[in-house]
Amino acid sequence: MSHEHVSYLELLARGATTEAYDRPVLLARASGAGPEALAELEEAKQLALRVRAELEGRRRREAELSALFATAHDLAGLRDLDAVLRAIVQRARSLLGTECAYLSLNDPVAGDTYMRVTEGSVSARFQQVRLGMGEGLGGLVAQTARPYVTDDYFGDARFQHTRTIDTAVRDEGLVAILGVPLSLGSQVIGVLFAADRRARVFEREQVALLCSFAAHAAVAIDTANLLAETRSALAELERANDIIREHSGVIERASEVHDRLSELVLHGGGVHDVAHAVSEVLGGTVEFTDEGAGAARRAGGHAVREGDDWVAAVSAGGETLGALVLHGQPDLDPVDQRTLERAALVTSLLLLARRSAGEAEQRVRGELLDDLLDAPDRDRRLLRERAARLRADSEAPHVVLAARIDRAGAAGSDTGADAGGRESADRQRLWSAATHLAATRHGLASARDGGTVLLLPLGPGESAADLARGTARTLGGTLREPVTVGASAPVRAPLDHPDQVAVAYEEARRCLDALRLLHRSGQGAAAEDLGFLGLLLADSRDIDGFVDRTVGQVVAYDRRRGTDLVRTLDAYFASGMSPARTKDELHVHVNTVAQRLERVGRLLGPDWQSPSRALEIQLALRLHALSDAVTGT
Repeated sequence: MSHEHVSYLELLARGATTEAYDRPVLLARASGAGPEALAELEEAKQLALRVRAELEGRRRREAELSALFATAHDLAGLRDLDAVLRAIVQRARSLLGTECAYLSLNDPVAGDTYMRVTEGSVSARFQQVRLGMGEGLGGLVAQTARPYVTDDYFGDARFQHTRTIDTAVRDEGLVAILGVPLSLGSQVIGVLFAADRRARVFEREQVALLCSFAAHAAVAIDTANLLAETRSALAELERANDIIREHSGVIERASEVHDRLSELVLHGGGVHDVAHAVSEVLGGTVEFTDEGAGAARRAGGHAVREGDDWVAAVSAGGETLGALVLHGQPDLDPVDQRTLERAALVTSLLLLARRSAGEAEQRVRGELLDDLLDAPDRDRRLLRERAARLRADSEAPHVVLAARIDRAGAAGSDTGADAGGRESADRQRLWSAATHLAATRHGLASARDGGTVLLLPLGPGESAADLARGTARTLGGTLREPVTVGASAPVRAPLDHPDQVAVAYEEARRCLDALRLLHRSGQGAAAEDLGFLGLLLADSRDIDGFVDRTVGQVVAYDRRRGTDLVRTLDAYFASGMSPARTKDELHVHVNTVAQRLERVGRLLGPDWQSPSRALEIQLALRLHALSDAVTGT
């Protein structure tokens, strides 16, 4: 290993800044290194920077998950509401990388919202500010129960600016602000904020993450209220020992399940592990389902009874991901209801983490395929290493497929913005389904040219046409929409021949366009399925394959039996498909012509004289004759 490579490893090891990676190149150039050495060093630098970026991404995701899990653990052992709220605000600030984070609570008596916890604030005026409902960004969030974000608060006309609020915000120096509601059911109890003293854009993932922290804060407040109610009930029922013991048992079960859920989260447990743990504690059977959460969703996060079952919605950032259903315990204690709700919250965190990891892998798959299509001169060793990390099969022959959703007759029903929104949503849904299929088949997928492109390996005995039809069926069934798929001819070891991938993609697109022109929307096909049209579309110009697929059985029959079916077909078409003129051309009896044509029909199928089949057969006969003339056979 060269000294320069060791230098980059040292930079990675100590977490150096991006600028530090330029120093080995500058030193080598100053010392008079040749172009080849400089190019090799530049390649090593780029590789080190990519490794650094990936390590930083992993550290960021680990930090997010650690903060979420730590918050869940604090919730399980909740004793001090103020401490938990401070921890949530501190973690929100740290994880989103903002200069300031704060939390406000609604005052139902005064009809406004007031600052409860701040982190990173330096202004006493700001820490004591109160916002009327609908005033400023926070007042609008509290009033509408929706997240709001702005990269320039003072330049944003959506908010009702008041002198009191603007003075406090200006005193704190805030510019970019994100606020999400703290909700208990349908009631907004406050707002959680993250803010910077400079303009910045908050990403969708950051909004969802802050929504998750807000859910924790709301649960912490609810739990504190619940514990207060429990203490009051214990005081009132001090003489009723049997009721006290029963209630204590419920609390113990809640504490036990909270501890078990925290352990599951911290040790990488899954959704079904959560369901199993809650089943054991509550004495019933808990299952996770991605359907049937309608009533629970309308209940705003509370567990609701449906018949003899209890259902708690699993949701994150306003999106319902499913539900936890408890069977066998129709008379559920209120605290046990809260336990089921807590389990649903933990389940949502696990699903959100799994989704984040899945989306990251999907983006990486798309980036690799984009590089194969747009930059085939990339280092092949690096391409193979990236494919190996994605568990993509790089040795098998692959097929490039171009896919698009086709709505027969539906496009005309939307115009303007509606049509554009529908198309954008369709492209997103198709990309999501295609990336899942690519991961399952150890291939790659990316959004491209208004549709999706896939690079999938061929299975044993599978042809490009088989793969195209199977892909159209799979994607169409997943999306419940017709999906048209055009396929290229197989590309052998695409990572060894990346320049062939872009060529194959153009062939797949031509095939896709041909299917749509032939009114075969919702189907999948390769050039070999399209007859002579496929011969024109394919880059390989496989004339022998076209002849064999079209009249190969007739040619083989003549060779085996010594018959004249090929010559009879030539004469038949040359005579305008008239048996009488054909028999004069061949100097045979008309019954002989009829018998030969009957044999042709059995070999080629009953529709061989249809206009489209007849045209392909005549073209195949001409190409066969040319081939015989060239080879002298």
